[in-house]
Amino acid sequence: MSLFITFEGIEGCGKSTQIGLLKSFLKRIHKSFLVTREPGGTGVGERIRKILLSSENGGMEPMAELFLYAASRVQHLRQVIVPALREGKIVLCDRFADATIAYQGFGRGIDLAWIEQINAHTMEDIKPDLTFILDLPVEEGLKRALKRIERRTVKEDRFEKEALDFHSRVREGYLYLARKEARRIILLDGMKDKQTLHREILFHLPHGFMG
Repeated sequence: MSLFITFEGIEGCGKSTQIGLLKSFLKRIHKSFLVTREPGGTGVGERIRKILLSSENGGMEPMAELFLYAASRVQHLRQVIVPALREGKIVLCDRFADATIAYQGFGRGIDLAWIEQINAHTMEDIKPDLTFILDLPVEEGLKRALKRIERRTVKEDRFEKEALDFHSRVREGYLYLARKEARRIILLDGMKDKQTLHREILFHLPHGFMG
């Protein structure tokens, strides 16, 4: 059975860790799956990712940022996500369209109705079946994110270098989405330890998933 699951949250919330744990679980129960990410997931998308996440591009206009994310998503959907779902795979995606509402809408202040129009054109009725938002205080998330960046040779730190107010607005955006789409979005406490969060994620998977 195909299933499209996305993971969202502010910088340093622990998405990658939880995707890794769920990936290991799916391997153990012999489920066919695909792990991908936004921006990225394709050759074009990964090149766009370098532009979007490099702090060398700190002067980027918000609208330019929005359209770059949309361009990456079109490639991602058509080349990766839709084919995988058609093959009956479980798709685990690190960020998707909810991030555009949170970051470019709430964070950058771009009109939400305009973003939703762009999303409607790029997504072609494809929407996650289930979304996990890992929520935690902005200060804690940034502390974790900066520590992670220090260990990496490729620095994807443009968003981490934004002011605290920006990240607070992004968090507000995610909380808004969790209230707005409570049937799809599961809000989890990102301050809990990783194994507790993993068990909570497994609990929320669709009934019959283990079969």
